[in-house]
Amino acid sequence: MPLLPHRRDYAGLQRSWRRDVLAGVTVGVVALPLALAFGISSGVGAAAGLVTAVVAGVVAAVFGGSHVQVSGPTGAMAVVLAPIVAQYGVGSVAVVTALAGVIVVLAGVSGLGRSVTFIPWPVIEGFTLGIAVIIFLQQIPSAIGQSVPEGQRPLVAAAQVLIDADAATIRPALVVVAVVVVAMVTLPRLHPAIPASLVAVAAVTVLASVAGMTTARIGVLPSQLPTPVWPQADIATVHSLLGAALAIAALAAIESLLSARVAATMSEAGSYDPNRELVGQGLASVASGLFGGMPATGAIARTAVNVRSGARTRMAAITHSILLLGVVYLVSGPVGAIPLAALAAVLMVTAVRMISWRIIVRIIRSSRAAAASFTITAVVTVCFDLVQAVEIGIVVTAVFALAAVARRSGVRREDLPYPHQPGDEHIVLLRLDGAMFFGAAERISTEILDASHAEARVVIIALSQLGMLDATGAHTLACIAEELESRGITVIIKGVRPEHRDLLANIGIIASLRHENHLIETLEEAVAHARRHATAGMRGAP
Repeated sequence: MPLLPHRRDYAGLQRSWRRDVLAGVTVGVVALPLALAFGISSGVGAAAGLVTAVVAGVVAAVFGGSHVQVSGPTGAMAVVLAPIVAQYGVGSVAVVTALAGVIVVLAGVSGLGRSVTFIPWPVIEGFTLGIAVIIFLQQIPSAIGQSVPEGQRPLVAAAQVLIDADAATIRPALVVVAVVVVAMVTLPRLHPAIPASLVAVAAVTVLASVAGMTTARIGVLPSQLPTPVWPQADIATVHSLLGAALAIAALAAIESLLSARVAATMSEAGSYDPNRELVGQGLASVASGLFGGMPATGAIARTAVNVRSGARTRMAAITHSILLLGVVYLVSGPVGAIPLAALAAVLMVTAVRMISWRIIVRIIRSSRAAAASFTITAVVTVCFDLVQAVEIGIVVTAVFALAAVARRSGVRREDLPYPHQPGDEHIVLLRLDGAMFFGAAERISTEILDASHAEARVVIIALSQLGMLDATGAHTLACIAEELESRGITVIIKGVRPEHRDLLANIGIIASLRHENHLIETLEEAVAHARRHATAGMRGAP
């Protein structure tokens, strides 16, 4: 079965295992502070973020459809999960995580993985910008040593925290943030292989402990993985959490497939299977929920690090999770001493790096449609809801696309082929271009029926250049034919494309014509037939 693991998933491992292990260690070092930070940012705690990176990372690597994808907690998922935790409590996380995982698995089994290709590029970039802004806003309370207000959107919460900030707690937190930011910006310039975020967090943790700085810390972390427990929930609880689970599942599917698609373009490890990727990510979330973790998705940043570090097989992602598992069993105590402000600074820098001003400028300059889709998606993401933002962005893009197609669609009158013959003045040749669909059908109908056909005895409607035809367009064509025939004008339909024949036949276009022989393939035959009608009319023939 193509959706299950296979021996070929590890083809070439004998040649690449050293690079895979090294890449996995590199990604694990990068993932540690992010896993802790995203766990805290989501409201479920640092331990849940670490457990998710370990458990979901392994399951997604084994069962997923990408050879180089790295999965775990992400900023987008933390953004979606935070209001759910605030509304339903931390106890709901296990249920909603497992439920969302089951939904994602079903999506993969049913073959919905290819649907990510329908998400337009401006919508993806607008979504990414919105996520980056939310991540940054979410870190402001921890960055200034304040508690996070509950039940408020990040923008409102950040503004309230800044207004009500306590000067006594701001200074030490800002010192921690400043040290981490400076280290993360400068260390990669010294040598790109330096794990800047990990070094910065370790350094500031030592500094805070030596200097006795009064800053909030992560606290106690488990020294081993929790025992897996199937989440207990009754029908009423599942029903109340179903909407939240659907939102999480939609985000997990979108983010994972986008990450896998990006990885496939970066890596020499080959393409990916989108449906199997959904199955793997869904199983990863189910497993994460059993161990007390949070929903998992493919992580674009960590996947990119994995590819750039030389990963070729799934062993790299598995190694990354094994390294983080070692953190749980060996150094959970020192990790618990990390200041929360340090992790907030890591996420702030990560959020800023998610924003590509070059891409934003390129989108804004490209077209009004792209700029509108991008802007609306970003604004809705920040101010309202992530999944709704993607849906609205797709709708806006579709509206602009249909409007553009409608503008390029129309009807034009053409001259009859030479040499002209007597009676040609009574023949009108009309060619439909572009698309005959609901967005243009009424206008095209008006242009044809309102035009002056005083001398016309025959109208040829050429459809060979018609790229798209929907039911509305086919119905409108039938109405045009009926109206012209009622005026005593013979209608000939020329050049129906094969993909449009069944639709036109079902709508009743043949019944609208005077004779079924008036549905003709070539222009030469159509003109010849029209000339016979025209000359017959000139002689007064019936």
